[in-house]
Amino acid sequence: MSRRTPERAAEPQLLPMGARALLLELPTLEDALTWHAALRTDPLAGQTSALAAARTVLLRFATPEDADAAPEALGSREARRAKKKDGRTRRVEVVYDGEDLEAVARETGLSADEVISAHTGTAWTAAFGGFAPGFVYLSGGDPRLQVPRRDSPRSRVPAGAVGLAGEFSAIYPQTSPGGWQLIGRTDVTLFDPDRKNPSLIVPGDTVRFEATRERVRAGRRSDAAEDSQAPDADGADGSQTRALSVDPSRAEAPSGAARLEVLDAGMRTLIEDTGRPGLGDLGITVSGAADAPSARQANRLVGNAPGAAVLENLLGGLRVRPHGDLVLALTGAVGEATIAAFDAEPREDESEDEEESEDSSQPRQRRAPLHEPFGLRAGEVLSLGAPASGLRGYLAVRGGIDAPAQLGSRASDTLSGLGPRPLGGGDLLSIGEPDPQRSVGSAEAPVTALAPPDGDSGGVEPAVVRVRPGPRADWAQPDALLGRTWQIGGSSDRVGARLRAADGTPPLRRLRTEELRSEGLVAGAIQLPPSGEPVVFLVDHPVTGGYPVIAVVEEDDLPRLGQLPPGTPLRFEHAEEPGEHAEKTGESGA
Repeated sequence: MSRRTPERAAEPQLLPMGARALLLELPTLEDALTWHAALRTDPLAGQTSALAAARTVLLRFATPEDADAAPEALGSREARRAKKKDGRTRRVEVVYDGEDLEAVARETGLSADEVISAHTGTAWTAAFGGFAPGFVYLSGGDPRLQVPRRDSPRSRVPAGAVGLAGEFSAIYPQTSPGGWQLIGRTDVTLFDPDRKNPSLIVPGDTVRFEATRERVRAGRRSDAAEDSQAPDADGADGSQTRALSVDPSRAEAPSGAARLEVLDAGMRTLIEDTGRPGLGDLGITVSGAADAPSARQANRLVGNAPGAAVLENLLGGLRVRPHGDLVLALTGAVGEATIAAFDAEPREDESEDEEESEDSSQPRQRRAPLHEPFGLRAGEVLSLGAPASGLRGYLAVRGGIDAPAQLGSRASDTLSGLGPRPLGGGDLLSIGEPDPQRSVGSAEAPVTALAPPDGDSGGVEPAVVRVRPGPRADWAQPDALLGRTWQIGGSSDRVGARLRAADGTPPLRRLRTEELRSEGLVAGAIQLPPSGEPVVFLVDHPVTGGYPVIAVVEEDDLPRLGQLPPGTPLRFEHAEEPGEHAEKTGESGA
């Protein structure tokens, strides 16, 4: 691999990011963008995506073997600087009345008017996508405007806020927490999943800011946001903004088509499938079912394709009633499931004497089986009890849940708000046409172990989760996560799980305290924020993050981690060394 020259980018340092990903670290943003462009144009064998960030490129691969072979392949590569293509120019009107405008002026030694002149006087270039859909890092501005993030991130930054952090400027596309220095606001709509090109600004575009005294319109569509205590990302908590969400009911379903009516959604029920892979450059994470093997199993049992949409129910309480006869399956963390029939018609396996002896005003009840297909007739009601262990149960219907899709998926992404909103009582869900080439399955064993075994003392043995060193393992003591017992924190969700020491030991100490530029993330990445309490990212993780990733959870352990309730004890142990990947069989290979 060549050294850096005016025509070639510097050679990258290769850092591990789990079994199927590598982080390429470069000395400059230009080098990172050059490698990103080269690897998107001519990808490595098995490479599934490339995500640029401030000084890094995150490469994902189809298999661990592909990732193991990548360093040798990169050794024979060089990234030549291509002539920059002329992108579009976007002009953005800004009212410069931000809360941090005066603080930025003091930090830079400029007056507020000079800050505004510096921000509007230089063309900015869209470099790479950020942690949320439509969030784009803009580079190339006036170097006098380089300021650090706020010491304490805001819990709520309004949509349209214009900010500065480090060498970058950006516009917040939707209401979310954030730590950038806010200097103004705009009413431009940065992201609309229903547009042909969802992001208004994409990497390569030029952005010119223009000062205006006109009042920016209030009441944007993205102002509707739910408060969340999701783990940190880019120095801020994740937000479960529902601004981009769609109604899960499909009004244009064909006449006579089967439907599933939600009588009670319980604590939370979402529609999930396999997510939206490959959209990281737009700031969109993959998302999908938190316990993907259980979701695939439910689909397999009813004869659906693996990626068909299912219902993901949190801690039971779901009650549904079919309009038309359906075939269903329940997997994952499900308590007692009962079926109540409210009609007086006897089933075929009941005698007339048995039917007449019953009080026809009382529903007949039977238990629904778990991990095997069963029928639910029109008018019957299926009710799910709270699980004895685990968090999330899955309900599949033969034909799949036919909710409207956004960007190719029906998955509900709780961080960005993409996909169907959480279900509520009264929702009427359309069911797709079954595939006649796929047959209904038979009973199977659970595919995800939900509960640690009881210990001799009567307590619960800690769940054991395997980890590999992360790209920033040197920011903490060697094996800092190992040798102690952790506990899943109460503010954990689909974005990630906060960990706190369960044995009274103090939080971890970071060996390096400087600010880390944003880098790409994967599910299972374990960040170490300044508090010293690690955060493990799950399926709805942000695309990039600004805290060091000191370890990455083994991919096969992520479904079980996503099923651990708050308060569960947890211990980490070393995963196998790279290159020692065992062949995957059974469910994991489906």
